[in-house]
Amino acid sequence: MRLDEIKIQNFRKHSELIFSPSEGINLIFGPNGSGKTNILEAIHYCALTKGFNRTTDRQCMNFSAESFLLKSLFTSDTGCQYRVHVDFSTNGGKSISLNNSQLEKFSALIGLIPCILFSPAEITIVHGSPQERRRFLDNALCQISKSYLEQLLQYRRILQQRNALLHSSWDRSSPAPDMNIWTELLAESGAFIIKERMDFLDEFQPYFSNAYAILDTGEIPRLTYRSSLGKALVSSDRAGIADSLMHRFGEIQHQEQVRKQTLLGPHRDEILFYLDGSDVKKYASQGQTRTFLIALKVALQRFLFDKKGEQSIFLLDDIFSELDQRRVERVLEMIAGFGQSLITSTEKTGLSFLHEISIHDMLYKHGDPL
Repeated sequence: MRLDEIKIQNFRKHSELIFSPSEGINLIFGPNGSGKTNILEAIHYCALTKGFNRTTDRQCMNFSAESFLLKSLFTSDTGCQYRVHVDFSTNGGKSISLNNSQLEKFSALIGLIPCILFSPAEITIVHGSPQERRRFLDNALCQISKSYLEQLLQYRRILQQRNALLHSSWDRSSPAPDMNIWTELLAESGAFIIKERMDFLDEFQPYFSNAYAILDTGEIPRLTYRSSLGKALVSSDRAGIADSLMHRFGEIQHQEQVRKQTLLGPHRDEILFYLDGSDVKKYASQGQTRTFLIALKVALQRFLFDKKGEQSIFLLDDIFSELDQRRVERVLEMIAGFGQSLITSTEKTGLSFLHEISIHDMLYKHGDPL
């Protein structure tokens, strides 16, 4: 997959911009505040329906604007073209169209345009809450499997309904009449998600170990899934996981009624990161943490390709400030010739080892091609 062109209107710092990257590695350089990251975020919007800075659509509008518009053209490895338009206004909300047909569900776009992001803010995947690591896992799986995406959305709806029942039955000595139905639905959907996550980590581990070994030597990385079931998880097949969930829900029924929330399931699970058996979150240095994160993303690029048969667009925001020169060179050597990559930087030095790279200077006139 590659991005041929994106037209940006009233998005973040850009009132009007046309960006046409080349195949291979593209360097977008310019001073801080020139809007480099905004270009990557606009691409992320068109590929995955949302930005990556956790801001609202409204916050992405250019100052004093009432709307923004993104028009993009992508071409797959087999030559199929995808025109994705993202239109947002304060009055009409957000709409997304694919090849001139408006999407009823934004989720229909997920997985069509494989896209991977590395940014400094994503260090929270390692150091942040378990939710950050679950989000990393879910984002990867949703680009691979439509059935996983559908089950994840369904699980969230069921969880919301079950929590509403728990909250409304706070003054009852017994569960709400419909509680068992929603619990069974949650267990079935949750078992699917847990099974898919565990299978993903088993398959992904060799890719990750290989990427980490290229970036750094001597340490052995490991990814481990920890279910909120704990020792109650006695089976690794879907039916067994669902049975374990139902049994455990019965045991914690009173606790859930007291706390008025669902205390068990994939929304409570954790992914643990280790180096030589030590918890990365607790014991890794800053350099080890950054290397761990970029290895996750480079490995995911290879993994998605093997799963989908389509190369991903790789967005790397300010990577030069996050890694030393040796690791930067190894990362770029790994991604060179493997799909399209877009890198932001405040400088363009230290890239002499790359024979083919397209450089885009942010010193442009609004509306002109970059």
